[in-house]
Amino acid sequence: MLDATLRERAGRLLKASGRSEVPPFMVMDVMAAAARIEAAGGHVIHMEVGQPAAPAPKTAIAAAHAALEQARIDYTSALGIPSLRARIARHYRETYGCDVDPERIVVTTGSSGGFILAFLVMFEPGDRVAVTVPGYPPYRHILTALGCEPVLIETTSETRHALTGEALLAAHRKTPLKGVLVASPANPTGTMMSREALTSLMQAAGSAGIRFISDEIYHGLDYAFPAVTAAALPGDALVINSFSKYFCMTGWRVGWMVAPEVLVRPIERLQQNLSISVPTLSQIAAEAAFDGREEMDAIKHGYEENRRILIEGLPRAGLTKFLPADGAFYLYADVSDFTADSFEFAKAMLEKAGVATTPGVDFDPVHGRSFIRFSYARSAEDMREAVRRIARWLGR
Repeated sequence: MLDATLRERAGRLLKASGRSEVPPFMVMDVMAAAARIEAAGGHVIHMEVGQPAAPAPKTAIAAAHAALEQARIDYTSALGIPSLRARIARHYRETYGCDVDPERIVVTTGSSGGFILAFLVMFEPGDRVAVTVPGYPPYRHILTALGCEPVLIETTSETRHALTGEALLAAHRKTPLKGVLVASPANPTGTMMSREALTSLMQAAGSAGIRFISDEIYHGLDYAFPAVTAAALPGDALVINSFSKYFCMTGWRVGWMVAPEVLVRPIERLQQNLSISVPTLSQIAAEAAFDGREEMDAIKHGYEENRRILIEGLPRAGLTKFLPADGAFYLYADVSDFTADSFEFAKAMLEKAGVATTPGVDFDPVHGRSFIRFSYARSAEDMREAVRRIARWLGR
């Protein structure tokens, strides 16, 4: 009896905070379901998770091995190893033709750590921050956990599912916004913004005093036209990027920010207290990854072939409607001809066809039940086999 009372009291004391009550990232649940099928002997084509199948560049792995041979891996500066920050600045000069002061570079624990730092340094609890739908769900969930209010702005086919200045200002007129976050290439749509479109959006945000965050994690994976960085455009954008996607270093958990100069010291203070520094071994490997661009470009060409296989093959399998796949490695398909519940559709596809995808409700609480996301970051043979399996399942 006493034990039961103590357990009940402990349960009350240990109740999770309200800010932790965010939805799960559903793609992780799909991964777990696929793993159970594989554990039982089934074979699954993994198109659910946005993770490259290829390993990190050989140069990065070699640098990590060499660092481990030295035996001692210490803390680094909270802002990152100076040589890595300088190498990232050089990347902007070589890739985009723009000069970025290395002092504005902050190394982060993946882009996820960058989002947390950005939201903490730019917004107060209660601030309203615009994000597009469909869009990456942790944007909304992290903002909510930090006490901010994510404001969902729907994108349409008329704008190729990219946010426009007009749509941003219309939302701002309803109730003022403190910030906006955009991604190009975007997850899950693969949509990219042209230089003109991004410039126009940033100008609209600046005219209304709306702070601008640019998620550029899929830069390097552009097929329709070269990606444009907000760091090269007029304004005070905060740019977030990562070594996870183009450089195939998801588990290394290392990314970076290009921050307005006035925010660097506040971000440094936050990083000092939240994590001290980003894992040193990952930073060493990340710096060396820039010397593996030729290897990474070959992987990118493989994604281009996968994209072609799906764009040509899925219509023959019965899935004829999907959004632009300008970049990244996603195709966002409309399945409303087959179902009113993309979660159940994705579940059936996994169980009956052995193809794991992510239901659109993860990315869009408004219209997501009509969509699923395919990731084409694996092999070309996997893509061809996925098309064959889906066609058989849908009776094509």
